[in-house]
Amino acid sequence: MLKVLMVASEAAPFVKTGGLGDVIGSLPKALKRDNVDVRVVIPKYQEMPEELEDQIKWQESIYIPVGWRHQFCGLEYMTHQGIPFYFLDNKYHFNRPGYYGYPDDGERFSFFNRAVLEMLPFINFYPDIIHCHDWQTGMVAPLLKASFRQMPEYQKIKTVFTIHNLKYQGVFPKSVMTDLLNLGEEHFTVGGLEFHGNMSFLKGGINYSDLVTTVSPTYAKEIQTPDFGEKMDELLKSQAHKLTGVINGLDYEEYDPAKDPLLQYAYDVQNTEGKKENKKSLQKDLGLPQKDVPLVAMITRLVPQKGIDLVMHVLHEMLELDMQLVVIGTGEHHYEEQLREVGHRYPEKCSMQLKFDNRLAHQLYAASDLFLMPSQFEPCGLGQLIALRYGSLPIARETGGLKDTVIHYKDPSGEGCGFTFEDYNAHDMLFAIKEALELYHDPQEWNALMEKAMRQDNSWKKSARRYEEIYESLQAASRR
Repeated sequence: MLKVLMVASEAAPFVKTGGLGDVIGSLPKALKRDNVDVRVVIPKYQEMPEELEDQIKWQESIYIPVGWRHQFCGLEYMTHQGIPFYFLDNKYHFNRPGYYGYPDDGERFSFFNRAVLEMLPFINFYPDIIHCHDWQTGMVAPLLKASFRQMPEYQKIKTVFTIHNLKYQGVFPKSVMTDLLNLGEEHFTVGGLEFHGNMSFLKGGINYSDLVTTVSPTYAKEIQTPDFGEKMDELLKSQAHKLTGVINGLDYEEYDPAKDPLLQYAYDVQNTEGKKENKKSLQKDLGLPQKDVPLVAMITRLVPQKGIDLVMHVLHEMLELDMQLVVIGTGEHHYEEQLREVGHRYPEKCSMQLKFDNRLAHQLYAASDLFLMPSQFEPCGLGQLIALRYGSLPIARETGGLKDTVIHYKDPSGEGCGFTFEDYNAHDMLFAIKEALELYHDPQEWNALMEKAMRQDNSWKKSARRYEEIYESLQAASRR
């Protein structure tokens, strides 16, 4: 049986700040269904749901070398939905509000990366593959090669590193490498960890791992260009032989309009009447007129990456159209203020919910007719996959995972059921919105597209199998 250890800084439902947490919460379940012995390790943070924390059991106290010190690490454990989860506990590093953005993040995640490798004898689990995710785990592969390879149990372990968002790179002073990770000067090179005079955890993951993946085939190509490469495009081009894109899947147990406990009315592709009732109910709850007009949804972080600038540029023109708009999200203060002002000005056309409310988000996926994602860049995107599952047709910019999963309804392949635009341009986006609104008034065509969207399989099944192929290829190489 293939043995895989997933290493990440978050995993739903224990901690989630974005798509990474969703992936680590759902991909292992799909792998387990294919008979992979998969386990997960994350830090034990202060902010964890109490009902889950109460189920976590202490397993062992170990000590982790960080520089000249040996720091305490509580090794804790629980099984959740059939998956073994390990939690690495150090109150100084992780018993604080939030998860990232502290001045000592270099030390915190140096401790975590080292502890992942130090814990293996204590859990009696030496995986075939250690699969690391994002910069917070980028030093596992360098440490494995530099400090653990001499031990027989570690010699055949292969590493996979997944980039969920290249923008976040874990850049710290060189002293983190030498003083905390105990890595020698030979690693401070262009082909190692050096990055513009500092060291980068992300670069460690890219250069030292056996294979590198990212979360969509298009994003894998984009990050090898200056426009999307975040100053690492030349490095990624040089590593293209071991770089591949695997599209994220969706947890079909959590997101199922036929069984979703957060909806007032269940529905499925055979009977979509419940979707219409959800729309009426949400319109009433949000104080919008209960009219049969297209309801456009945005569930997003209010930051430039998500294309909010395009929306703000033509928002008044959008609200002059025969449609309603509901936005759920938080982010940069000036965006929130602008949306709040527009919400007051057009109370019968839009509802600006400047918060994150999971129940309301599920209800909006179910109630909306269209789902707007005009991202500047989007490594994979989860919102469009949920929208398709709930029969809300996406309007998306052709970038990253959006390009791979949202196909224009006129596409010659016949697989399309969305509306797309290529350039990062507000009026191109507005044209796509108008195109969608016009089609809404052709019920036969619209219902056919909605059913096609709901029949798509964007579950983890196909993507999990692709990861298994990657793992098996590395395992075969280790036997040679």
